Amino acid sequence: MAAVWQQVLAVDARYNAYRTPTFPQFRTQYIRRRSQLLRENAKAGHPPALRRQYLRLRGQLLGQRYGPLSEPGSARAYSNSIVRSSRTTLDRMEDFEDDPRALGARGHRRSVSRGSYQLQAQMNRAVYEDRPPGSVVPTSAAEASRAMAGDTSLSENYAFAGMYHVFDQHVDEAVPRVRFANDDRHRLACCSLDGSISLCQLVPAPPTVLRVLRGHTRGVSDFAWSLSNDILVSTSLDATMRIWASEDGRCIREIPDPDSAELLCCTFQPVNNNLTVVGNAKHNVHVMNISTGKKVKGGSSKLTGRVLALSFDAPGRLLWAGDDRGSVFSFLFDMATGKLTKAKRLVVHEGSPVTSISARSWVSREARDPSLLINACLNKLLLYRVVDNEGTLQLKRSFPIEQSSHLVRSIFCPLMSFRQGACVVTGSEDMCVHFFDVERAAKAAVNKLQGHSAPVLDVSFNCDESLLASSDASGMVIVWRREQK
Repeated sequence: MAAVWQQVLAVDARYNAYRTPTFPQFRTQYIRRRSQLLRENAKAGHPPALRRQYLRLRGQLLGQRYGPLSEPGSARAYSNSIVRSSRTTLDRMEDFEDDPRALGARGHRRSVSRGSYQLQAQMNRAVYEDRPPGSVVPTSAAEASRAMAGDTSLSENYAFAGMYHVFDQHVDEAVPRVRFANDDRHRLACCSLDGSISLCQLVPAPPTVLRVLRGHTRGVSDFAWSLSNDILVSTSLDATMRIWASEDGRCIREIPDPDSAELLCCTFQPVNNNLTVVGNAKHNVHVMNISTGKKVKGGSSKLTGRVLALSFDAPGRLLWAGDDRGSVFSFLFDMATGKLTKAKRLVVHEGSPVTSISARSWVSREARDPSLLINACLNKLLLYRVVDNEGTLQLKRSFPIEQSSHLVRSIFCPLMSFRQGACVVTGSEDMCVHFFDVERAAKAAVNKLQGHSAPVLDVSFNCDESLLASSDASGMVIVWRREQK
């Protein structure tokens, strides 16, 4: 009967916003103490009927005290957020549906099949019509989540204290990509058009460049960490991709592009890191087996222009690719064979290069809302909704930035927020890093970081969002430290 105390806590959390409006810290302490007491009470072995009666009376008393809630719903719907796994990164949560069946008999989370994008869109359509542009879908669980976190605003959450460190080993050549290692707070890598990749360590102080990976004969256009961070794959304008051991910096394998063309982007298949997808200047996407160095049979497809951006959804079943003619293509990825099947095409804007694509199944903790974040040379950052299993896109909203010619990239913030709103971060040609709240209907800008002296090309958060790295067209990499609340 542990589920009953979870339901009681969910009801308390939903009403918690009405308690002491001017003292959010008290509300946070209250709900945490309630959780502790209810857990202890659950061990007392009270009869199930008595617990259900308590739940009913508790709901009635809170309703009399604070009035009816604006959104009616079953208390059972709230319990899922209270017992959610402690893993906080969004990519870890994307493999599961927010469904009670995802919990095993003992309360442990087990894998369940993902609901289709199309079904999710049908379920949410009525809610979308009543929400402001760009809103994520509200669920009853969200109020309980926010109550447990207090009322820290998104602007406060993404306030930065200043620069933590500046890396300048690549000055005079652009750094098109900077990335923290997966689930890592202090390991950072960046690639440069000078043909090298730097591996950096931020702790212990002072931050240092651990090693520089050299071997490409022309500029490095992109790179990616493997899931376990033991290897990196890089692509270069010298028409090769290289596989590197991050531990000692040695080059494990050099793989020529099947078309002998400049390689412009790369991404690991998220479930099978033995497969890497690359995009080249001859308009082709190739799935490569990095163990054999060979192209996967059936794993190639042609776009309308030079392939500049790639992104998988979390399960690795959908791949999006963007080109310099302004098109985004979706592909169905065969998990067994690596075969690509072209599904849909969206023309973002004819002739405007698509320079960045980021996919996310959960924009925030509000609800599953498959989305794509796209940079194109339109002076806008674009947020799209994924509406079906074939990767069809529907524009949700856009945010003003300066981008007309450079390959600027953006990201979703990695942590699942208990707070209202959901944040995205982008570079910009105005030499600033911009933060936008995708939930806010007006004045979506949350923060702007100034310090670069050239267009900001890429941004990357570490796993707990305590540090943000940004790189620019002059070769500067700045690591920003977030204010501690």
